[in-house]
Amino acid sequence: MWGGSVSVVELRGKAQGKSPQPARGGTVAALDIGSSKISCLIAEVTPAKSRQIESTGGNDLRLRGVGHQLSRGVRGGAVVDVDAAERAIRLAVDAAERMAGQTISEVHVNVSGGRPSSKLYVAAEATQTGQVSPRDIERVIANAMAQVDPGRRKVLHATPVQYQLDAARGVKSPLGMYGEKLGVELGVVTVEPAHLHNLMLVIERAHLNAASFVVAPYAAAKSVLAPDEGSLGVTLIDMGGATTSFAIFFEGNLVHADMVALGGQHITNDIARGLSTTIAHAERMKTLWGSALAAQVDERDMVSVPLLGEKGFDAVQQIPKSMLAGIIRPRIEETFELIRDKIEASGLRSFAGRRVVLTGGASQLTGVREVAAQWLDRQVRLGTPEITPGIPDSIANGGFAVAAGLLNHALKPDAQASVPKSENREQLVAGGAGYMRKMGRWIAESL
Repeated sequence: MWGGSVSVVELRGKAQGKSPQPARGGTVAALDIGSSKISCLIAEVTPAKSRQIESTGGNDLRLRGVGHQLSRGVRGGAVVDVDAAERAIRLAVDAAERMAGQTISEVHVNVSGGRPSSKLYVAAEATQTGQVSPRDIERVIANAMAQVDPGRRKVLHATPVQYQLDAARGVKSPLGMYGEKLGVELGVVTVEPAHLHNLMLVIERAHLNAASFVVAPYAAAKSVLAPDEGSLGVTLIDMGGATTSFAIFFEGNLVHADMVALGGQHITNDIARGLSTTIAHAERMKTLWGSALAAQVDERDMVSVPLLGEKGFDAVQQIPKSMLAGIIRPRIEETFELIRDKIEASGLRSFAGRRVVLTGGASQLTGVREVAAQWLDRQVRLGTPEITPGIPDSIANGGFAVAAGLLNHALKPDAQASVPKSENREQLVAGGAGYMRKMGRWIAESL
């Protein structure tokens, strides 16, 4: 499912001209920096015991450590308080390390903020000999990449959606084919450079190196999508705390990624405001009794709500659970309406197929799947992470899909994921023509 695409801000080996290689032993770690929680997973890479080794590079993962903390210093997926974010990261990593019985120095990290944006860039070049060579592919991709302003946007993922060779469109792998003119449609996902630099800053302050940066919905897809879903066309929606991000996959490639600035925290705030209660109790009510389907809630079923600032007899009110659903549903509808509009505006609705997979913490609310199906006019299922048999129930839910997907990416980093190293920071900031040529060469080598 995940072949044919490559990353853009790359690891040390790639900086030396090498293609990414699967993890073959030792330990890998994932760090999911979210607005509601920060999670760290540590896994041991072991030889595969099953025959299903194609997607894992011949290796399996055995989960060794789990740590998570209430997020601090992160809002809307972006770092807003470096000291607080650093402390939360340290606590999550320390908990995972203690459980695993070992320390880590390198983590694979998600990107959920920084105003991610997707765009198709088109370029064409004459072939040098009439037969497509790696150099021809490198040149045409570098020309497409050169259209991105490195001062304003930082490229995270670059995916050749299709090539054109003379009059033949829809060519998937042109290497070795004959033709006079080679064109490419390159799907590029970018973020604001400052956002990426701030993530690197807090990670480095926690004495860790970032092995890769992966846009959140792509990471989630690595743990919840079935191979055929990505091939036939699917939209993955990751419903986080402060943002809901989505990605469209077609023929195994990430072709579009975007986000809306709405998530589970907005639902919690709606409940707190609507019922005049505390944020903590609103979150508890959402978790225990939250539903987006008022029709399925008995009007006679009541819950107690402590009123904000009140004391004594008047400190608690009784409300029907249906009232809670009436607060939750409009925000869920707004979220999917915005996603629907963004998919339409992208012009890639035909790539998205007829299927949607929901994941993330907010996707676990009762009725979310039904509301998504109504607003998106698609078949919708809930996705749960799969990384290894016997995964603990505590993380076998959509809230850990991104972290689990980062581990799967680490096991086989052959897809569109960026991998900056601290010592390559100047190259990351500078970009430039030479940088773009390297991107083209790495993509050509991945074919």
